[in-house]
Amino acid sequence: MSEVLLLTGAAEPAADILPSLSLLPHTVRLGPAEAAALTGSQPADVVLIDSRRDLMHAKSLFRLLRGAGLDLPMLAVVAEGGWAAVTADWGADDVILHTAGPGEVEARLRLAVGRRTAALPAAGEIRSGDLVIDEASYSVRLRGRALDLTFKEFELLKFLAQHPARVFTRSQLLQEVWGYDYFGGTRTVDVHVRRLRAKLGTEHELLIGTVRNVGYRFVPAAGKADGYRRPPRAADRAQRGASEPRPAGHADSEASPDRDKAALAVRGDEPDQDAGSPGLVAGGPAAAAIAAAGTASGRPGNDRRADSAGGERREASTAHAGR
Repeated sequence: MSEVLLLTGAAEPAADILPSLSLLPHTVRLGPAEAAALTGSQPADVVLIDSRRDLMHAKSLFRLLRGAGLDLPMLAVVAEGGWAAVTADWGADDVILHTAGPGEVEARLRLAVGRRTAALPAAGEIRSGDLVIDEASYSVRLRGRALDLTFKEFELLKFLAQHPARVFTRSQLLQEVWGYDYFGGTRTVDVHVRRLRAKLGTEHELLIGTVRNVGYRFVPAAGKADGYRRPPRAADRAQRGASEPRPAGHADSEASPDRDKAALAVRGDEPDQDAGSPGLVAGGPAAAAIAAAGTASGRPGNDRRADSAGGERREASTAHAGR
């Protein structure tokens, strides 16, 4: 049996707002649909907010109570047309149709209370992400795996976790963890922090952060969205480069003159040395040599090559006619 607080702005009894609730063995109290209804009132296990008529006011009340730090399960009681209006930003744990039967209402209340209770840490436990520190049993679990810590390592980790994000100097940690009667140096703190980080592992060693020239602090576990992003691998860069459009004026590598000449050399061919060929630069040394050879014979270099090819064809024809 649970203590149910029903907040409503309607002058109606609870049996008219959620009829099935009167058939269940829960204690129901009515209150006005405002945040002040929870101030100084008797504790409740679950809060129901009447959202059948004024959806905007109900949404504002949900968000106001969540913003004030209310840690109770809250459910919205809606009419048939209110289903589409309830979204995640309301902050409601669940939604109940005002005509729902007793079995459905009981199940939704039981699940909402159970989820909220399971989410609360047990007495004497400190939780931060996957890290659980149990003060009663002097044990530490990381992702369900027990860590083998010495007494001082446990005390140091517990003290830092009890004050998340607060920076402590080495002298302060010596006083709080080792006591005022400890006569060792502050180097002891560094040694224990190094051992703790090694036992936490590379994935969780940053739970104990270093503040340069000051000391140490406990860094609460971050969300998954804040994880480390690995640098792109060579395969990723190649795939991304293939999918990206080439900038204007960028020459295709397949049409590169140097690559064409390399391909011809592999096949045993020689690149064309015409003036229009990309392998011959006008005014370059190769062009000057061809021009000089052509001048010595009274013909340009291209004409000599053409005549030579023609002479070979005429000789071949004469030999064939003789046979």
